[in-house]
Amino acid sequence: MTDFDQQQLAAQAWFRSLRDRITAEFEAIETEGANLPALPNAPADPGRFVFTPWERTDHSGAPGGGGTMGVMKGRIFEKVGVNISTVHGEFNPEFAKSIPGADKDPRFFATGISLVAHMANPNVPAVHMNTRFLVTTKRWFGGGADLNPALPRDDDTAFFKGAFEQACNRHHPDYWAKHSAWCDEYFHIPHRKRNRGVGGIFYDWLHVEDQAQFDANFAYTKDVGETFLATFPAIVRKRMGQPWSADERLALLRYRGLYAEYNLVYDRGTTFGLKTGGNTDAILMSLPPEARWD
Repeated sequence: MTDFDQQQLAAQAWFRSLRDRITAEFEAIETEGANLPALPNAPADPGRFVFTPWERTDHSGAPGGGGTMGVMKGRIFEKVGVNISTVHGEFNPEFAKSIPGADKDPRFFATGISLVAHMANPNVPAVHMNTRFLVTTKRWFGGGADLNPALPRDDDTAFFKGAFEQACNRHHPDYWAKHSAWCDEYFHIPHRKRNRGVGGIFYDWLHVEDQAQFDANFAYTKDVGETFLATFPAIVRKRMGQPWSADERLALLRYRGLYAEYNLVYDRGTTFGLKTGGNTDAILMSLPPEARWD
């Protein structure tokens, strides 16, 4: 599956362009916050992304695509990763059983963007966003975005979730109710009996049976990216200058422990990346740079 069709190429190009716009916006925020108080170990200059391309081989040893890991460690963004990838080949037989359509034919194509931002200031929430397009004998979009504050603020939560509610309503009257509930269910941590964050949206298996369905589901997926760009940078700019205490920083580090537990134990994206031979550093870029479990 190396001769990509127009749908695959269109999705791949969008995720790359979204990556470029997001990283430029985050670097602009770093510049704007250059004179704000920072952590003792923060760099002296505003952070900038370092982009590292990687390639994978299929489980059979054949070339299987790759991607680019983008990581910035700055003064406002303690650690943020914005990754893109386009991988293809064949699933190993055991993993193929868990992927829709792969039980009939193990060949696959997957392209997407994945983003996690861990912020230095406890008043600025962490955030996660990803969108993707997968092809087996079936085709579908998936993704979402969710806010992860150590110190929740009702107005930030309402602003973020309200924007995604409007985005959902632009595409289907049932999407907000379904995809916000799916987010709450997906990011629940059973062993802690609580959710990872304050919510957002999560969706998967938006199937593509024809070009009209591709266009509709691709438009929704693009709107998720646009809504993220319209909301999260605004929250960062609103909160990044607020002072914080040692107790608030400790609360942030303890919350990050919760975030790490979820991503290592439950997250399907982590499992997919590791099971398909993705770049380990890129897959685990979601982990925070520092965390506490005391």
